[in-house]
Amino acid sequence: MKKNTGILTLLLTLIVTAGLIYGAAVGFGASRTGAAENIKLGLDLAGGVSITYQTVIDNPTKEQMDDTIYKLQRRVEGYSTEALVYQEGDNRINIEIPGVSDANTILEELGRPGSLEFQDISGNVLIEGTDIKGAEAKAYSDNLGNNSYQVALTLTDEGAEKFAEATRENLGRQIPIVYDGEVISAPTVQSEITDGNPSITNMESYEAAERLASTIRIGSLQLELQELRSKVVGAQLGEKAISSSLKAGAVGFVLVILFMLVIYLLPGLASGIALTIYVALMLVMLNAFEMTLTLPGIAGIILSIGMAVDANVIIFARIREELATGKTVRSAMKIGFKKALSAIVDGNITTLIAAVVLGLRGSGSVKGFAQTLALGIVLSMFTALVVTRLVLNALYALGLKNEKIYGVQKERRTIDFLGKKNICFLVSAAVILAGIAVMGVQAGRGAGALNYSLEFQGGTSTTIPFTEAMTIEEIDANVKPVVSEVIGSNEIQAQKVQGSNDVVIKTKELSLETRQALNATLAEQFGVDETAITAESISSSISNEVRADAVIAVIMASVLMLLYIWFRFKDLRFAASAVTALVHDVLVVLAFYAAARISVGNTFIACMLTIVGYSINATIVIFDRIRENMAAAGKKDELKEIVNRSITQTLTRSIYTSLTTFIMVAALFVLGVASIREFALPLMVGIVCGAYSSVCITGALWYVMKTKIQKKG
Repeated sequence: MKKNTGILTLLLTLIVTAGLIYGAAVGFGASRTGAAENIKLGLDLAGGVSITYQTVIDNPTKEQMDDTIYKLQRRVEGYSTEALVYQEGDNRINIEIPGVSDANTILEELGRPGSLEFQDISGNVLIEGTDIKGAEAKAYSDNLGNNSYQVALTLTDEGAEKFAEATRENLGRQIPIVYDGEVISAPTVQSEITDGNPSITNMESYEAAERLASTIRIGSLQLELQELRSKVVGAQLGEKAISSSLKAGAVGFVLVILFMLVIYLLPGLASGIALTIYVALMLVMLNAFEMTLTLPGIAGIILSIGMAVDANVIIFARIREELATGKTVRSAMKIGFKKALSAIVDGNITTLIAAVVLGLRGSGSVKGFAQTLALGIVLSMFTALVVTRLVLNALYALGLKNEKIYGVQKERRTIDFLGKKNICFLVSAAVILAGIAVMGVQAGRGAGALNYSLEFQGGTSTTIPFTEAMTIEEIDANVKPVVSEVIGSNEIQAQKVQGSNDVVIKTKELSLETRQALNATLAEQFGVDETAITAESISSSISNEVRADAVIAVIMASVLMLLYIWFRFKDLRFAASAVTALVHDVLVVLAFYAAARISVGNTFIACMLTIVGYSINATIVIFDRIRENMAAAGKKDELKEIVNRSITQTLTRSIYTSLTTFIMVAALFVLGVASIREFALPLMVGIVCGAYSSVCITGALWYVMKTKIQKKG
């Protein structure tokens, strides 16, 4: 690359970087397209209500589901234009209404979609909810100019015929409208109605007319639904989560850039520019693809920043190695990128497998995490392999050719990792067995092997933001009795949220009325802000499915990774040792969950699969080096020496990548909200464990399999 070309490339790169930053910060045009503030926020960030219904009948038709979803969508759009209704599986419907201020009231008004009937005074059914096409509140002026309100109904053709007969036979009588066994209105028939457009007149207010119309619309669904899960989130929590997560991301990002500059000098500057483009691209893409950003999604972005450094570290380590052999800077860069390619592609694809499995098996916010993680993996490969290369070549063309500013790999003494393999195996076995023992002891005491959240055991969880911190003893003595009296049960679990005054109370599944009564009582007794109390209810059927999904997700990801590694390395022993190490990492982190009593819920699945994907990324880098060294080895080279040399050569990469990712997650743990901390803490343990297993366990396992099992897979 000539000097003028280098100047132009660098200038264009800086212009693109500035444009992307501007687009993410401000946006383009009057609608501010691309601005980060226009990214759709999930319920955990915007606040609101979500609810999952299941049809009472087992096998509804597609037409019935489509009609029900359409009518529910029309119903909830009155609360928020961002409201969303969508099908899950064959017989479930999810409703999400973000950004609403009084979620409990909406949940009460939405109610449980059930049966709607128009009856005569003897209780005989005249028409059903399925005979009604629509119901709309209207205001009009009578002959004297007074405002009046009514509910205008539209009936189906069959419903119109039924209603004509019903009004003819019940002139002057009331026709009670019954919703789920309760009379919600009893209008009097004033004349025979044959056109299929009856009206319920003389409503006391427009609001009363709208409530009745809403209930009729929801009761006119073709399918009767039962509530499986509901969640109410205060907007204040979302604002705090966004603010703290942004601070965590900014702090972590700056620390990572400084680290790369100090360690890798000029290449570190190139990676800093590439990482900046990566972050800006991520924000613009979230907006462009209209992806919904959740709290775990923010964690996914911040985590992927740390993981994006990995490709740069691999490349820069390769460049330094080539410089150490006497290559010129230009030649070292060309060879370094070429040799790093396979490890980068294989490592990112295996992590992408974990993200895809999360997207398929996860639900709600976990899907948001999977989407941002997958997008981050793709963008990180682009910025590392394309942007970093362009910037490095441009800087070289500007005359920055001294190998000292690129760094030269110092000669390293090969470390005998395999000589310590038995000790490492014993330490790992001891940690895993200790975790199993802890789970057994806790299960024997009746506390549960793990601290299962609602997703795994069902019930209602209420998060109470007390104004002052409470000890567990104070909670047991003062809070639990109040809760027990309201809900009529002594089966209550209380948990303090580390780093805040919040207390999580887990109980049996509570009705909406009981939840509202509990909120009011807590506000009265302890002076907490009733609007800041959040709640989540999940039925036991949902929790059973989540437990099954967690196991299936880990198994599915492990099998797919095994197949991919087998395909790429043409040796089943590479795949078998990698997956065995993954199981090791999962069991160690599970032991940590048990010992620390961290809540095991939806984010547990995300955490485990992230660790699986991250750990195998490091393993593949080592395997790639073993494969390369074996191909170049002479007849006298011993296999043990090749493995030890390969692990030693990649040790710096393993440490640096783990450190940069750890920095990003640690920033989340220190500055994030409570729910993010519960995700970040085990992830930090997983990062350390993954680095350990990749360096000390995986290569050793492959060596044992290679020497003990001579037949190739």
